[in-house]
Amino acid sequence: MASPALLMRVVASAYSVAEKAATIVRNVMATGDLGIVEKELSSDEVSEELIEDGHCEEILKKACPAQYSGIKEEELVIWVDPLDGTKEYTEGLLDHVTVLIGIAYGGKAIAGVINQPYYNYEAGANAVLGRTIWGVLGIGAFGFQLTEAPAGKHIVVTTRSHSSALVNDCISALNPDSVIRVGGAGNKIIQLIEGKASAYVFASPGCKKWDTCAPEAILHAVGGKITDMHGNSFQYNKEVKHMNSAGVLATLRNYDYYASRIPNTVKQSLVP
Repeated sequence: MASPALLMRVVASAYSVAEKAATIVRNVMATGDLGIVEKELSSDEVSEELIEDGHCEEILKKACPAQYSGIKEEELVIWVDPLDGTKEYTEGLLDHVTVLIGIAYGGKAIAGVINQPYYNYEAGANAVLGRTIWGVLGIGAFGFQLTEAPAGKHIVVTTRSHSSALVNDCISALNPDSVIRVGGAGNKIIQLIEGKASAYVFASPGCKKWDTCAPEAILHAVGGKITDMHGNSFQYNKEVKHMNSAGVLATLRNYDYYASRIPNTVKQSLVP
């Protein structure tokens, strides 16, 4: 199969899988039962289910960009993190937790799904939990309200549980107005696209390709940018090393402002 419909089917499947994974995450927290078994659906069944439910109706109706017309199944690489923000999950910081499914083609992140299993969990006992954010490069991103950080403010979001002297030195060099420390790479990208932070800065090895693939696709779909601390793009082909060893720098807007302020000492300490 070699048509844009293949990518749409994979995105629809990823959306459904992420929602099912979120249900499992909530059930494990509620019951402690690790023996949950979910019925597996074929791609055809998943796509039909999503179209009927209307979750991906808008994107499925749109023409897929021409650059995806020659995609073959064996050329797609899918990076999955079933529980991003594991430490926060165990500590009850449930809004930090995400399920990430990224889709790459030609080494580039082209589509992604971020599910927040506990979105809205502080709204009360009867609140409807969870939401799914998703996007395709060249089409857009959905499931949230795109918002920019306050003009003139430099708000940095960074790691909560993997801090270091290098991370803190890098943040200090940016002279931010404020710093937000949260768990999960997916959650940090959400801070950017919802206007709560101006830049995601992590001057350390630690993030893996399954942490950044889905968030990158969504961020790029709305005009943002993510690189390592040297300004290098991440590659997502199946042979690439898993570790993002030169850190992460991401913004929705004004990438050059933050990139120009990364100290050389930080860059020298992080080998791509």
